[in-house]
Amino acid sequence: MSFLKEFKQFAVRGNVMDLAVAVVIGAAFGKIVSAFVDGIIMPVIGLLLGGINLAAKTFVLGHAVIKWGLFLQAIVDFALIAFSIFLIIKLINLLYKKEEAHPKPSNEEILLREIRDILQKNSNNKNSPT
Repeated sequence: MSFLKEFKQFAVRGNVMDLAVAVVIGAAFGKIVSAFVDGIIMPVIGLLLGGINLAAKTFVLGHAVIKWGLFLQAIVDFALIAFSIFLIIKLINLLYKKEEAHPKPSNEEILLREIRDILQKNSNNKNSPT
């Protein structure tokens, strides 16, 4: 198989497409969470701590400016994203467990049930007075 054909087969495989969609959605979700943390969570935390802007907190070490407020904000972003993903995975697992609890009958099971029902119907017709 040529290199180009092999790459094409890889690129259009379902898992690669699913991964690409997940990356795009994940990036958009990350922006939403960042905006939530920047615009709502951190100002509330700053207000609770005496009206300070935590994101702007820095200290100077020689000629370097250490932006520990931005680092703290990134940690809050990560924690919220991780918690949101945890909740989504937990919900998905719960839905899969419900599906497993009531498995869909196979074609053979459906056919056997139909045969059983026909046999029971024929048996009842023989026993009933005509």
